[in-house]
Amino acid sequence: MHCPKCKHQFLKPTKIEEGLPVMGCPKCEGALLSLLYYRDWSERVSLDPEEPTQLNELSTDSDTKTAINCPKCSRLMTKYSVAGSLDTRLDLCGNCDEAWLDGGEWQLLKSMELGNKLPSVFTEQWQRKVRSEKTEIDRVNRLKKVVGESDTERAVEIKTWLKSTKNKATLLHFLGTD
Repeated sequence: MHCPKCKHQFLKPTKIEEGLPVMGCPKCEGALLSLLYYRDWSERVSLDPEEPTQLNELSTDSDTKTAINCPKCSRLMTKYSVAGSLDTRLDLCGNCDEAWLDGGEWQLLKSMELGNKLPSVFTEQWQRKVRSEKTEIDRVNRLKKVVGESDTERAVEIKTWLKSTKNKATLLHFLGTD
């Protein structure tokens, strides 16, 4: 099998964790992970939380931007977003049940405490949550362009406070009568 990213590099058997075999690319450090093997491994192993890592410290710029073909069956793999605040997407072959992890994505998943929850990323519920996060981030960024950083921070703070108060409707009515 050839690497779907490097195209001409052969994938070689390796492990991304003890007891978790993958077919890895020695050039780009990507890995083809069988979700069947992953589920078996995940039932036996619990990853300890690692030292907190800043997400921007992890190398996620290797994410393939275009669709890739499954190294096993050559069908197009579907991309699934990991989080609304990240551009990283995981590739999944719906035919083979194999996931392609670009170099650094396994470390990213572990830092987000998703090492034992990988299949949840591929669910509609997870993807809906990611789209919602992304929409909110975009709304905040648009507001920053209009009113500036400090006013946006204050507005987000007020919005968060309003969500938690039982008098939200009354307060909003009061604010709207100015």
